[in-house]
Amino acid sequence: MYEVLGSPYKGDKRQPACLGEKEADTQEAKMGEQPIFTTKAHVFQIDPSTKKNWVPASKQAVTVSYFYDSTRNSYRIISVDGTKVIINSTITPNMNFTKTSQKFGQWADSRANTVFGLGFASEQQLSKFADKFQEVKEAARLARERSQEKMETSSNHSQESGRGTPSSTRASSVNGTDDEKSFHGGPPDIELKTENDKLKTALAQSSSNVKKWETELETLRESNARLSSALQESIASVEHWKRQFLACKDENDQLRNKVVELEAQCDEIDKERARNEELSKRLQQLETEIQDKEAELEDLRKQSEILPQLMSECESVTEKLQGAEQRNQELEEKVRTLRKDMEESKHRQGHLKLELKHFLNILDGKLNDLHEFRQGLSKLEMDN
Repeated sequence: MYEVLGSPYKGDKRQPACLGEKEADTQEAKMGEQPIFTTKAHVFQIDPSTKKNWVPASKQAVTVSYFYDSTRNSYRIISVDGTKVIINSTITPNMNFTKTSQKFGQWADSRANTVFGLGFASEQQLSKFADKFQEVKEAARLARERSQEKMETSSNHSQESGRGTPSSTRASSVNGTDDEKSFHGGPPDIELKTENDKLKTALAQSSSNVKKWETELETLRESNARLSSALQESIASVEHWKRQFLACKDENDQLRNKVVELEAQCDEIDKERARNEELSKRLQQLETEIQDKEAELEDLRKQSEILPQLMSECESVTEKLQGAEQRNQELEEKVRTLRKDMEESKHRQGHLKLELKHFLNILDGKLNDLHEFRQGLSKLEMDN
């Protein structure tokens, strides 16, 4: 967003305002000028009807250059888009370059009767352009002061020469004859003529410069009046926007209070809705429980119908159970007797194992004796 005199740029696509000078004059002037600084930027001009909105002078970033005219000792900012001159602004000491944002700056040109704006790609480019503008403005101020000093010295010299001319002529007429006058008066007359011609040209130039300065002063006054009126309009618009802002703020506060009330009501409604949902869930649970209880009652009814049959069956089952218990007791007694017999048989088997082990030990001893006896027999056989 670009800013113009404190207002945002809204992208108006109308044609740019007139530059106040012809393109041909610009091209002729550029032939004797030399560029001293060049950059690229988007060029805008103030809308002459509203004095608030920016009008784009170029569809894209174009070259913007500072030019110095050594013959006129003047500085200009010139930018050309194709064959169309979109900036032709002579820098004067009264001009000021203002940074309205980080990438946008502007200056007012009273001769062109407009305000130029430049949008740069970076803040560094804007700072360089602003520094160069200040430097060129200071150089223009020094050039103007020097020209004024030259004019003052030339006017003083003309006055002194005007005073000295009669005295010299009087001296020549008094101190010499007519021949001497003709002999001695030739070269001074030529010098006086050349000086008079120079003074006439300087006077004509000074008069033309005075007229030029008068027109420039008049344009500056007009631009100052327009800027003051634009400033008053902007102040009035600011006051209007302040009143609208206060009204909107009050309305916003009222709407905020209503929103708070509605949020509180919505919270209560949400709570009631949650309660209703819980109650509906509880009601569904109770309905399911009632259905389960009804199913249980139906089962109990059916069971009550078959209860006598079940009682008779239960009696028969109890009789069978009693018989089974008696048989179980008899079987338990048999199991006990069998366990006793098994224990006795185990005891006998243990006793037999001991006896068998004892017998095996005796048998091992006998075998060892027989083996020794055999060895003794074999020895006797060997001895025999």
